[in-house]
Parts: sequence; structure tokens; C-alpha cells
Amino acid sequence: MKRFAASIEYFGTNYNGWQKQSQTTETIQEKVENAFSSIANEEINIICSGRTDAGVHALSQVIHFDTNAKRLKKSWVDGTNSLLPKDISINWIKSVDDTFNARFSAVNRTYKYIVFNKTSSSIVHSNRVTLVKEKLNMETMIKASRFLLGEKDFSSFRASGCQSKSPMRNVTEIKIIKKKNTIIFEISANAFLFNMVRIIMGTLINFGANNLDPRLMKEILNAKDRKEASKTLDSSGLYFIGPDYPSAFKLPSPPIKRQIVPYI
Repeated sequence: MKRFAASIEYFGTNYNGWQKQSQTTETIQEKVENAFSSIANEEINIICSGRTDAGVHALSQVIHFDTNAKRLKKSWVDGTNSLLPKDISINWIKSVDDTFNARFSAVNRTYKYIVFNKTSSSIVHSNRVTLVKEKLNMETMIKASRFLLGEKDFSSFRASGCQSKSPMRNVTEIKIIKKKNTIIFEISANAFLFNMVRIIMGTLINFGANNLDPRLMKEILNAKDRKEASKTLDSSGLYFIGPDYPSAFKLPSPPIKRQIVPYI
């Protein structure tokens, strides 16, 4: 039995999220497992670095699986991709030892959220970014975001149904930049709660649109109450960039500086 790690890129628009579900076959996990199983000629079960919700995209969703099949790396990648839909693709595959776990070995994860800030929408941007029509105060958003840095209780940014045992998360980095009509929000943390990034984004948009006092973000955090934060922004603008692992595993780093979509 041999263990492999692999990276998967996908647009999540047409799927009901990452995790395999009994009521539908339209999940990323289902499509990838079926393709790998066909190439291996045996059942393949995969573990991912972090489940994404319906409509969320990924540039490097890292997975691992165990198999008795012996295939060349090119065969794994090219063969699997030939069986996958056009909006899902294997980036790379690498043999790893059995101490590697795509989920538990990850030390950091990064997401980007893309906002198109204009009064009118665009066909080109459809399902790739989130449209926000209100004028946004970038300075207010940046200042408010700084209160989210560090290890904190993120109960106020946790959707109902979250199965995590603890609301504590350590946010290591936040960046917010604007390029013409596009706002790019990047956040890294050891892990994320259910809908955490989308709720944070909804709250930051509220700060920027209404020019709120950035210090109110600290009060929202301290309340530990979901009702104190703003609405959950939709999933179309959210991209899972990927996880970071200890250098000992010698895996490629997430493509953080890579362009997510052609117009950014």
C-alpha cells in the first residue's frame, strides 16, 4: 500500500461543495474519487485539506489517498484529468510517507475573496466574483480587519451547523487591496470555521459601506454571538488557495501570488 498526495483545482459553481453526499453525485469529492478509482482499478477514498462549500472554488485543494495500484505520475495526472469534468483538474501528484495527512498535517490555510465593486454587473464576472454595488471605504475595512489577527474566539463568525469542537482560530495574515473595480481580500489561518471567511467578508463590507468605527470589530468578536456580525456573503467570490505543510514533506506551496482569474 502506497500513499499519494495530490493537488486539485476546480470551479465550484456547478457542485454542491466538496464533501460526498448521499442525496447527490454532484460533489467534487465524488468526481475525483470516481476518476482516481477508474485509473487505479480499485476503490480510492480521499482525504482533503479543507472542505469547501457549494459554489466555492479552489486553486490547490490538497488530498491524500492510499492505493496498491502502481502507475506513473503522468498516468495518474493525465489519466485522471481525462475522466474529470472540465471544471476540475489535477495539478500534481506526489508519493508521500504514511505520516502525511492532508488535513491534520496542514499548518496553515489561505483563502482569497474577490469582490467586483461597481454599480453594474458583468457577464465575464458571473460566478467568479461577488458583486457589491455600494461605495466602500477601503481604509475603514483595512483597519477593522486588523482586529481579527491572532488567536481568538471566532464564534461571531461561525455559521450554525458548524461541527468544529472549538471556535478558537489563529489568523496569521490578512491583506486587502483594490485594483480598479476589484477588491482582493486574502486571509490565512491555521484553520477556518464553517462559513467563517464569508461572514468576515460580509461584516467588512458592512464596515466599508457604512463607514463604521473600525473598533466595533473588536466588540463583535468579544460578543461571541453570530447575530452581532453581518450577513454571509455568497460563495461565488471565494477561492481556497490551499494549505501549507511542514517543509519536511517537500510539497509545492499554495499558488498565493498566482492570478486567480484573467482580469485581476
